[in-house]
Amino acid sequence: MRIFIGSDHAGFALKEHVKSYLERSGHDVVDVGTHSDESVDYPDYALAVARAVASGEADLGVLVCGTGLGMEIAANKVRGVRAVQVMDPELAVMARKHNDANVLTLAGRHTDPQTAERIVDAFVSTAFEGGRHERRVGKIAAIEQQYRPGSADRKES
Repeated sequence: MRIFIGSDHAGFALKEHVKSYLERSGHDVVDVGTHSDESVDYPDYALAVARAVASGEADLGVLVCGTGLGMEIAANKVRGVRAVQVMDPELAVMARKHNDANVLTLAGRHTDPQTAERIVDAFVSTAFEGGRHERRVGKIAAIEQQYRPGSADRKES
């Protein structure tokens, strides 16, 4: 599986651990940065990973910042991305099975490396269940098509 990964400075250490873990697990991992713990702006890395997932260049994405929340918000601005911040493996399974989540965000300041490995395993190894969930994911895609980013009350012209 081809997985794009990125982080800001607060998620750098956990990103490096997860990247190595994914590579050892046989995945093709593309690291979009950051490449140190020097302060950077997380939206830049969220956008790079989200674009790769939305375009099909990546099968899945993984993003890490201090809380995982900023990365989740930024990545979800890209049409076709369903990013989820996950703190345990069970939620990773449900996000994939029921929501067809395609980008995982992790909290670098709140997730230990072993828990991150279990979360990533669950996320990567779980397939979308389809069925009744397909209709719901389709409705999410319809919302993306109908409304401009950041403007839930105005339709696109």
